[in-house]
Amino acid sequence: MTKLVVLDVVGLTPRLLEHMPRLRAIGAVNRLDPVLPAVTCSVQASLLTGETPAGHGIVGNGWYFRDLGEVLLWRQHHALVGGEKVWQAARKRFPGYTVANICWWYAMGADVNWTITPRPIYYADGRKEPDCYTDPPELHDELDTFPLFSYWGPGAGIASSKWICRAAEHVMAAHDPDLTLVYVPHLDYDLQRYGPDDPRAAAAAAELDEVLGPLLDAARARGATIVALSEYGITPVRRPVDVNRRLREKGLLRVHTQAGMEYLDPWTSRAFAVADHQIAHVYVRDPADVPVVAALLDDLPGVAEVRDGLGHERSGELVLVAEPDAWFTYYYWLDDARAPDFARLVDIHRKPGYDPAELFLDPAGPASAKRRAAVALARKKLGMRYLMRVVGLDAGARAVRGSHGRLPDRAEDAPVLLCSDPAGAVGRIAATEVKSLLLRLAER
Repeated sequence: MTKLVVLDVVGLTPRLLEHMPRLRAIGAVNRLDPVLPAVTCSVQASLLTGETPAGHGIVGNGWYFRDLGEVLLWRQHHALVGGEKVWQAARKRFPGYTVANICWWYAMGADVNWTITPRPIYYADGRKEPDCYTDPPELHDELDTFPLFSYWGPGAGIASSKWICRAAEHVMAAHDPDLTLVYVPHLDYDLQRYGPDDPRAAAAAAELDEVLGPLLDAARARGATIVALSEYGITPVRRPVDVNRRLREKGLLRVHTQAGMEYLDPWTSRAFAVADHQIAHVYVRDPADVPVVAALLDDLPGVAEVRDGLGHERSGELVLVAEPDAWFTYYYWLDDARAPDFARLVDIHRKPGYDPAELFLDPAGPASAKRRAAVALARKKLGMRYLMRVVGLDAGARAVRGSHGRLPDRAEDAPVLLCSDPAGAVGRIAATEVKSLLLRLAER
């Protein structure tokens, strides 16, 4: 049996590899064909199970939970992922096979040996502080504090990926797992902010390559086979598309109002969308409305395709695919004065859709956003309640220059898979074939 280290280097493409000599030295570069939607949670689930979203049920980074009547993104319970996982298959061949999950999604409750995943402390007074969840619990005190605010938001940067890589090195040294899964998010940030063609994208790749060096060296020292792969490639965009605003204007989406703020009302809406980068699930309450909604959205500028659902009950009745230069917002209010307070916050769990504007200080007034942040931090230090109102609305959406979710149109925009074992030089591989490849590599 051969030990494996699998690095999920988010957003990695052939052109970024040109700036990453340490990573490129792993081995041959294979094109990886993702599943639709080409977003983190869906592709990771396919890599680990060999199933499409129709099989494993992860139809996006979030969806409408019909039994709860709530849109929820970025859940963490492993039980949401259907299908046999790669380590479960490996244990049939190698009893006692050990696994470490370092920050891949749906980690909590997984039947692995060591788990590390971001998990803030949510205090009863509303404060949120950086931390992580570990299993076993004592692993927590072997690690430094997780740098949450460099993991997502306007301050997202290299510190979080550096922490994750060092945590993986620690687990490998202390526990020697047979399979080590490591999620490295750094390329997600500046490529969405500035686009893949901006010089800052190449700089981010070079910076990450430096951080990955010690982890690669540690894996080689253990005699492990290294697999580095990505879930998707990020491509240039310039057009935010407001699906929910179109549905509202046509009387299909409804809101309810509290304290002058409008909230999506999924219980009474005839149709609404859960936006997820360049994909949107559209939930239509009455089957008779599906053709009407499909025709309405097919005519919306920025929509390339209106598809039937993904073949799973969690999917919307319709799935939208954006044009190559477009992406979908979750915005449903028609007047910014009536937007909910969370719209101007980094708040991935309350927003009923993905919001890349959270990567920026409000572009409409970054200096004012910094002042608001300073005041909020002062209130936090004094033990007072605060809101970190730093995210722009339409100005933030217009600033986004990179997105993903579509299937790639060109090889240079496709994700990749590299392998240190020549047996991994397959030329081209589907995300649903990676599980089988990992099992073959483990057997060598």
